[in-house]
Amino acid sequence: MPDPTIPATPKGLVIAAPSSNTGKTVFTLGLVSALRARGISVEVAKGGPGYIDPQFLRLATGQPCYNLDKWAFGDAQLRARASEITQDKDLLIIEGMMGMFDGAASTSGSTADLADTLDLPVLLLVDASGLAQSIAAIVHGFATLRKRPKVCGVVATRIGSQRHADLLAEPLKETGIPLLGTVMRSEALTIPSRHLGLVQATERTQTEALVDAAREAVEAGVDLDALLAAAGTLSSAPTPRRLSPLGQRVSIARDIAFEFAYPHMLNDWRMQGAELSFFSPLANEAPRDDCDAVFLPGGYPELHAGTLSQAGQFLSGLRSAAARGAIIYGECGGYMVLGEGLVDAQGARHAMAGLLSHSTSFAQKKMHLGYRAITPESNPIWTMPLQGHEFHMSVLIDPGNDAPLFHQRDAHGTDLGLSGGQRGAVLGSYTQIIDQAPVRGPD
Repeated sequence: MPDPTIPATPKGLVIAAPSSNTGKTVFTLGLVSALRARGISVEVAKGGPGYIDPQFLRLATGQPCYNLDKWAFGDAQLRARASEITQDKDLLIIEGMMGMFDGAASTSGSTADLADTLDLPVLLLVDASGLAQSIAAIVHGFATLRKRPKVCGVVATRIGSQRHADLLAEPLKETGIPLLGTVMRSEALTIPSRHLGLVQATERTQTEALVDAAREAVEAGVDLDALLAAAGTLSSAPTPRRLSPLGQRVSIARDIAFEFAYPHMLNDWRMQGAELSFFSPLANEAPRDDCDAVFLPGGYPELHAGTLSQAGQFLSGLRSAAARGAIIYGECGGYMVLGEGLVDAQGARHAMAGLLSHSTSFAQKKMHLGYRAITPESNPIWTMPLQGHEFHMSVLIDPGNDAPLFHQRDAHGTDLGLSGGQRGAVLGSYTQIIDQAPVRGPD
């Protein structure tokens, strides 16, 4: 039964931290799981464009974890998407990105900006493993750098002992910001990493144990009643603008090599009547033979290149769909698979679908990271400007000779030139589309 202290209008809280690698994801897992155990209907979201954290957060709710991206959505669309996902919910918990004020350009798109736009308070998560009284200076700085958003409380993580916790509580009284809880240091509260971030939740054999350990840590050390009382009211907003589906019957690759599809995009497609089906290339499954569109999301195909190159049913099904004129669209990892070949970390080249003429390599690593303002070139899907994000370590070793798909600029407006490729109805790019470009003007 829902907690009677939660009003009919949804409330919300943003989890922020001074930097990355503070334990935001694990804490948010535990918090959401603990609140749901109380009977509170919680929606969890991830601030920014990240894919991997939402996979873990999904485990705490058993439903999709949506991204709320200030830079990509703009103010009006951000409010609309937040309002839509909290219909019939008691509470929205948003895990922020990076440090609280870190964003795309001049803090635009930061966790602080997101909280400000949604008019929600921030719970500041501080890694206290090397801190005692100095925690007060950190909290004071983050709380007073800008007038908004409001920092409503602090949770200190990686605490070594009760004595350590006591050393933190006293100096925080001078800031006027309450210590709402502590989380003890524990090996059970760690997630291993890989080259693009955390290991995917679907790959961890003990993910349920992680959720249980996180919930127990939060229940033991955090004042949940005070935290709920500190949450703000989330305002309602009109229905969001929606991304158009690739087709009426869209077949989507989904397994640990193709895991990175934004839930809000798939929901937009469903809301417009598209029928979505899923298949596993790693299991050598092909897209539906009656689909009119195929979507290959990003993921980690570079770790499974040998298996994919031998997946004859998958590759022949993909080529058959192209031959009958179905739209085939690949993002990031999906784009790599659409090319002629993929060189793995050991330098071995594996043949891919060959529906586009480029080749990629994970042996020659280079970080590509950042938001992208996208102007589509002439193509069968998009005419409007788009917002996206690029995050990969692989490189193009042969750009091929296909027509470009996009012209791109970064978040600062720097011209990045042409990108991606298209050949007929086969399209692909390293950039992952987040949404239509925001409508400029008063919100």
